[in-house]
Amino acid sequence: MKKRLVGDWMTRNPVIALPTTPLSDAYALMQERRVRRLPVMSEGKLVGIVTLGDLRQAQATVDNPEAAKMRVEVAMTEHVITVTPQTTLKEAAKLMIKHKVSGLPVMDGTTLVGIITESDIFRALMAEDEETQDKPLALEQSHSNTALQPAS
Repeated sequence: MKKRLVGDWMTRNPVIALPTTPLSDAYALMQERRVRRLPVMSEGKLVGIVTLGDLRQAQATVDNPEAAKMRVEVAMTEHVITVTPQTTLKEAAKLMIKHKVSGLPVMDGTTLVGIITESDIFRALMAEDEETQDKPLALEQSHSNTALQPAS
């Protein structure tokens, strides 16, 4: 079986937040872009990650006026577990389980190049499953088609 790498399944150029982004804006951005986590960047460096759960815990909904006053830096996790594009999906999954996180920023040196999430790993597993199922199905279908052809 071929090793599946993070770089093949990650979301490239992820949506980011700044430490100074108001929590309400971060929440609105997550809703608009349909994402559940934002890497937090400052001066080109990854300084944290903020999740939808972090924002909910801080009650950072769009209709909360206090959320407009609070910044991402108060809700983000600063010590971020990261992977590289060359990390295997299996290793990324192990890190997610070990650290109880659902997504990992993907770094190429000090550059943020993507994010890998549980959903990405599930997609990879489903693709792998489809690849193994397609081969027997194609054979069965081939045999069925041969058997159903009318005799000439």
